[in-house]
Amino acid sequence: MHLQPGISPDKTIDALYAFTQCELSISPNACVIEQDKPKFLGVSEILKRSTQQTLHLLKTELEIQQHELEEKWHFASLEKLFIREEMYIEFKSYSSKDTLFSYLYDCFKPHRKKLIRDITDEDLNKLTQIPMIRITRFDSAKAEANMKELQELLEQVKHHLNNLVDYAIEYFKTLKKKYGTGRERKTETKQLETIVATQVILANEKLFVNRAEGFIGTALKKDEFITDCSDLDDIIAFTKEGKMKVFKVADKVFVGKDIMHVAIFKKNDERTIYHMVYRDGPKGITFMKRFNVTGITRDKIYDLTKGNTGSTVYWLSANPNGEAEQVQVQLRAVTGLRKLQIDIDFAEMDVKARSAVGNIVTKYTVNKVVLKAKGASTLEGEDFWFDEATQRLNKDEKGTYLGKFSGADGILTLSAKGHYRLYTYDLSHRFEDDLIWIEKFQPELPLSMVYFDGERQQYFVKRFLPEALQVKTLIIPEHENSRVELVTSQVNPLLELHFSKVKGEQPKSEIITLQSFIGVTGLKTKGKKLSDFKIKDISLKEPEEIKQARRFLNKDESEKSGLSPVELHRRAMEKLNKSNAKDFLEGDGQISFNF
Repeated sequence: MHLQPGISPDKTIDALYAFTQCELSISPNACVIEQDKPKFLGVSEILKRSTQQTLHLLKTELEIQQHELEEKWHFASLEKLFIREEMYIEFKSYSSKDTLFSYLYDCFKPHRKKLIRDITDEDLNKLTQIPMIRITRFDSAKAEANMKELQELLEQVKHHLNNLVDYAIEYFKTLKKKYGTGRERKTETKQLETIVATQVILANEKLFVNRAEGFIGTALKKDEFITDCSDLDDIIAFTKEGKMKVFKVADKVFVGKDIMHVAIFKKNDERTIYHMVYRDGPKGITFMKRFNVTGITRDKIYDLTKGNTGSTVYWLSANPNGEAEQVQVQLRAVTGLRKLQIDIDFAEMDVKARSAVGNIVTKYTVNKVVLKAKGASTLEGEDFWFDEATQRLNKDEKGTYLGKFSGADGILTLSAKGHYRLYTYDLSHRFEDDLIWIEKFQPELPLSMVYFDGERQQYFVKRFLPEALQVKTLIIPEHENSRVELVTSQVNPLLELHFSKVKGEQPKSEIITLQSFIGVTGLKTKGKKLSDFKIKDISLKEPEEIKQARRFLNKDESEKSGLSPVELHRRAMEKLNKSNAKDFLEGDGQISFNF
């Protein structure tokens, strides 16, 4: 597929899953034939029955093998006794088969206790058919070795029968080893994602509004353009009378005259905060309120005022991240009124439900409300996690906690092949499968990276400050065998190197303090060779400062697991500042965290 410039590949892939048969969820009914009749069974039951059948077949094969080995051992014993006791010498004295067999039965009678089973006429018949050349060349020691080997095989088969489940497991392992080479699985097992269609559909429609007449739709092309939208979007609109309505995108929808605000509505959006200053009725009190809109009934008209006819909205603003502006309420001059201006800072107000009346501003007539100063966000950043199963970001506490994100914050990633890239915290991003590092972007925090140069067959290390590169960039030498070994955001990491033997001698392990080993250089520099010896293994040792921080944070069971070093440091210092940390102070009463 060839995408137009500006179209997100990640959203396109999600849209393919959402709107096409690129991925189908099927629930087949498993049908088997049992006693010549069809029967529907669950997968677990089929696996259970299949396993039992496999055990039955393996047991049958072992029993057959046991019987064959017993027969071989039995005849080998008869042959040995027959030749050793020279029973064939008297054959010429017997003229009939019956008398000969009677003679042989008498000869074997003293040895019956040594045999596995009773002797039959068939056994005696086989003995009489032994060629004389075999008798003359009979080797007693060789016969004993053969019987011992048969006995060992027999004991092994009996052991398998007594431990049938373990034998079955080894049988399947042998099958995989014998026939699996070159037939490895081509597909991969991954957790299926839940893709919300409204989040990935392409905004292929344009929304227009006629504020005075009160119409909103995609067909009003001669009126004011609002935003791009899709067929699945919901629209929220507010009128000057204090009415609110949420409705589906359509060609033309009547909302109410004097529309003040129109936008795409996000369900369960608690971060978009609305500020409103309104008058109750024609000559009533002026109120101010701060609220959000989460759950609604589509196409229902909501009254955001006290409900009296003639109410008017003086000020309405929508703030995507809870920004709190300052406004100035200008009053109409009347006799006895000295102060004609009232300043309002919405940051001082609590966010309440949309049905709340609000706080009283004034009982006097308001002339107009004007913006005094734009405000910063009053909400904390949003928590994000990275789920390795789906390679996606989420807010559902699945996977590794990355931290709080707001504004221009970014996510830094590094793949095993050395590709560096900075992402936004958009939930639609699909990250590479071979990520070796994902962290909240901290431009002032140096990163230390150890990589293997495939061309030179050597390990190198470099330390650099992250850069805001939103284009995939290779930061290690390009070679099919080059790879990133480890990455850390610790300021003073410790590396422990283990070496391969050299001429039969084992070099001692070495611990390197990277802060003194190499300075902070550029992102694309080659770095410094770690050692002249052949490195067998590299491990990152946890500095004492991190251990202290981790011990401190473990006192609070509510802390999230999987904290990155950056987030660990931030939380530890925050808790040290807010709590009495005497139990954790060391030496002169100070605890330091050098990250």
